[in-house]
Amino acid sequence: MRTKNWINKGVFIIRGRLQKMMKCICSGEQLKVDEMVHSSESLATRDYSASGYSSRAGEVETKMDNSNIEEAESSLRESGYLNYEEARALLGRLEYQKGNIEAALHVFEGIDIAAVSPKMKVSISRRCEYNRRHSQSDAAPPMSMHAVSLLLEAIFLKAKSCQGLGRFADAAQSCKVILDTIESALPEGLPENFASDCKLQETLNRAVELLPELWKLAGAPQEAILSYRRALLYHWNLDTETIAKIEREFAIFLLYSGCDANPPNLRSQMGGSFVPRNNLEEAVLLLLILLRKFVLKRIGWDPSIIDHLSFALSVSGELRALAHQVEELLPGIMDRKERYSTLALCYYGEGENMVALNLLKNFLRDRENHDCIQELLLASKICGENFVCIEEGINYARKALSELHGKCSQVVSVANCILGILLSAKSRSVASDSERILKQSEALEALKIAERTMRERDPYIVFHLCLEHAEQRKLDVALYYAKQLLKLEAGSSVKGYILLARILSAQKQFNDAETLINAALDQTGKWDQGELLRTKAKLQIAQDRLKNAIETYTHLLAVLQVRTKSLGIAKKLLKNKRIRDRSLEMETWHDLANVYISLSQWRDAEVCLSKSQAINPYSASRWHSTGLLYKAKGLHQEALKSFRKALDVEPTHVPSLISTACILKELGGQSLAVVRSFLTDALRLDRTNPSAWYNLGLLYKADIGATKLEAVECFEAAALLEESAPVESFR
Repeated sequence: MRTKNWINKGVFIIRGRLQKMMKCICSGEQLKVDEMVHSSESLATRDYSASGYSSRAGEVETKMDNSNIEEAESSLRESGYLNYEEARALLGRLEYQKGNIEAALHVFEGIDIAAVSPKMKVSISRRCEYNRRHSQSDAAPPMSMHAVSLLLEAIFLKAKSCQGLGRFADAAQSCKVILDTIESALPEGLPENFASDCKLQETLNRAVELLPELWKLAGAPQEAILSYRRALLYHWNLDTETIAKIEREFAIFLLYSGCDANPPNLRSQMGGSFVPRNNLEEAVLLLLILLRKFVLKRIGWDPSIIDHLSFALSVSGELRALAHQVEELLPGIMDRKERYSTLALCYYGEGENMVALNLLKNFLRDRENHDCIQELLLASKICGENFVCIEEGINYARKALSELHGKCSQVVSVANCILGILLSAKSRSVASDSERILKQSEALEALKIAERTMRERDPYIVFHLCLEHAEQRKLDVALYYAKQLLKLEAGSSVKGYILLARILSAQKQFNDAETLINAALDQTGKWDQGELLRTKAKLQIAQDRLKNAIETYTHLLAVLQVRTKSLGIAKKLLKNKRIRDRSLEMETWHDLANVYISLSQWRDAEVCLSKSQAINPYSASRWHSTGLLYKAKGLHQEALKSFRKALDVEPTHVPSLISTACILKELGGQSLAVVRSFLTDALRLDRTNPSAWYNLGLLYKADIGATKLEAVECFEAAALLEESAPVESFR
């Protein structure tokens, strides 16, 4: 009982001494000599009365903050005295809690951080050594852990005060002191039971979270990135939710900040471990870690994770990887509609159109699904790229329009545009002339509705309007839309320049078309000039400037080869671009071979065809050019074999169908009906091909059973189409 009374009396004395000390701090008065703390750092040796934020004793609130009192009591129990820095820490916290941020900052700035930091480091280090050894023999630390916790909290509150006053760089520097102190004291990281008996861990957690945000506010993105990495790589004893929050914020910053992060320098990494090389890779890695934690039920589900991962993997060209991540999610995590839509977009982006279409069909088959406009439009767009599914695509587009009745005009415009494209494709596959004209009329009407209903002029819709008018040989209207398209895109689209040049070539304005292409080349980067150079070469061929065309093709091939070498290290991000470049290179070799064939330079033509074969040995256009070479040499049987091989590879290759008909007619031995079947197949696929009409006219002329009128009609069609034929197909 005596011991208990003595302890209570001691606590009462400590509390009384603390009350007087706090009043002294606020009033600026000195303690009496017999009540002074005998320390060189005692607050009694200094005067705070000069502070503009201090107040006299009568102005001090009579009721002190209980948490501050208890904190001070803990320090006094352990050390026997409360030094100047600790007292300022308590007073600063009191002012901060009252909302007096400027006063709090003034108090905190009086703490000599440089002087107390070494003591804090030694105290933390010795505390951890003591916990590991469970030994009492080591020298006592210079500061108690309560004092360390109090001072670190003061530094953190100083950072918060600076943040509140807009001094973000100062706030970040203050916050960094906390992490530097801990990391210097414990290079291997915090032990599991560290600071279990005080507020130090809580302060540390808040500082680790706050530092990257402060650097972002201070406009120092590289420092923010380093702070995020430091938060994740050092062992701070953070809880799982806090780590997940930091990982998510870091991934978002890497994706959208616009700052290029330097690759992390990992000092201790396992051999063969993955080290991200850029923002995207690091962000994807963080998001995959978060996804993994969710799968293991360590964190709750956050829908934004899959949203950010979708963006990151889409931008990096890893759509298949995104599809796998979505497929691995348990049912019920993602909404069924969102799941099917995301997977369809992924497979469509990977070029697996039928897989994407089947996914959409499975989803749309369920009648309980409502508001599926996006899925209907995507399905109709995919159908438009596959002649087998054109009719199905038209149905999807019309269903989307029926559901859009009275809704968003912009989406109505898009739906009509897709419907117009589908009807145009349908018109090219029908056998009846009357049905073809009807579908063309419907296609044009749908595209005009799309133009009228769009909120702002859409280059995509204008392009297809122009294309449809050009294909129907309404060249003046097509020229108007082509110029509008160029103006709308401010000359930024290669596709717009090429379409306008083709329309001008159809009007036999070859010089104007070439001038336009030259202007486009001046405004276009070297790597995007491929299609422009090919069009220029064809314009030169149309003007019988074959040597100029050869020079242009040679320049184009050089550009493509340099581009292939320079982008050799690029991966999937440029996969589609590389495929297009290889296809363009192959077709350029074919074009060049055809020029050499027309000049009777057989050897040069053979070299071109061998180069093409190295790119793709199964090319219909290569076999067709080989056939033309044999035909020019007078080897008709070899030519026929090459044309047939071309049709084996691609049965719908129109030039090979026409060339096969011509060679069969020359060789004889085949009925005219067989020859005619090749030409009618070619016209079924391309009604605007003048060569097919001309050769069909020759066939009717040679056929005793045919009327002269049939031959005349074919010749008239050929002449009319030849007058308005572009140097290359409008599409």
